[in-house]
Amino acid sequence: MTETLSPSRYRADSAGFFGEFGGADLPPFLAEPIAAVAEAYIEAAQDPEFQDQLQALLSRYVGRPSLLYFAENLSEELGGARIYLKREDLNHTGAHKINHCLGEALLAKRMGKKKLIAETGAGQHGVALATAAALVGLECEIHMGAIDIAKQHPNVVRMELLGAKVVAVEEGGRSLKEAVDSAFAVYASAPDEYFFAIGSVVGPHPYPSMVRDFQSVVGREARAQILQAEGRLPDVLVASVGGGSNAMGLFDAFLEDESVRIIGVEPAGEGLDGDRHAATMTLGTPGTLHGMKTKVLQDADGNASSVHSIASGIDYPGVGPQHAHLEQIGRAEYVSVTDEEALAAFQLLTRKEGIIPALESAHALAQAIKLAPSMPRDGIIIANLSGRGDKDVDFVAERLRG
Repeated sequence: MTETLSPSRYRADSAGFFGEFGGADLPPFLAEPIAAVAEAYIEAAQDPEFQDQLQALLSRYVGRPSLLYFAENLSEELGGARIYLKREDLNHTGAHKINHCLGEALLAKRMGKKKLIAETGAGQHGVALATAAALVGLECEIHMGAIDIAKQHPNVVRMELLGAKVVAVEEGGRSLKEAVDSAFAVYASAPDEYFFAIGSVVGPHPYPSMVRDFQSVVGREARAQILQAEGRLPDVLVASVGGGSNAMGLFDAFLEDESVRIIGVEPAGEGLDGDRHAATMTLGTPGTLHGMKTKVLQDADGNASSVHSIASGIDYPGVGPQHAHLEQIGRAEYVSVTDEEALAAFQLLTRKEGIIPALESAHALAQAIKLAPSMPRDGIIIANLSGRGDKDVDFVAERLRG
């Protein structure tokens, strides 16, 4: 879980900074409880019993390792590079989120907490956390923007069936950013009772590092699997980026391999020439959001902008600070994909491979589809299929009819 796969320049310092990004910018009443999480995580990361318990659940409960699948039909259709999909959609609960939710639930139990609280956008983090809470015997409260509740109703039902309390957030843009604000406010009122289980590599230290460590199993598996399948490393990695947990999970094991091109794909929404997008890495500027310094889509007064994406899980006005750092030092690049491009990729994969991807994952697929024809036929792309699209089919059908 905590094996160091990359040089120290890719890791946060003791204060949680990746270069100039990260840290823990918190009011005094939250500084102590968040510091307690950091201390507990450091201890758990060095505890073989904790690691063994987590690895056992990942294997026997989640179903890891997930498949690295050669998308032969899609590759043949496009010409050029061979496209492999890291099938996180095959995990129990249908996405990569279960990887860190189990880790956070075990850590909460270790700290003696009674309740898990979190935000969710597409609902996959909420479902995974509610699942982990049921498994380890904790209460669970999920805050979700009202717009996302309407778009992702099946996941709301799943959370409630699992015993979670789902809180609809009606303020502001009624999406992921407001859900984070709402959940943080409740946590701040009773930090001794709750464990805040952040759903991505965002927030104050230690969350960006902790969630990355829990997700790093994705990249470790993919690295071993592609070496076994092809006898060499891939040329390109692609993964969708909102907060960026699935991307950091894949990227982490390859950071030291300078020959591997690393691409994060964020939502261009309805286009970058307006304000209906969530292209933080492309158009954002340094700022502070949710306890971290990172790149933020913000107005002249430093207030986070309203954002949009067809994919609820990545419509966030910030990004994980490690992503901002990787871009700054030139180790990773970040591009954007429109709603229409993601929707086209969703349909193409479904029809060519019989795999229905999450709309979040379809952003990564869209970039792979762009790249593959321009690469040689022995080129290799790994795209992280971070979740399955069951949650999106009704919304997509309505969109296509429209």
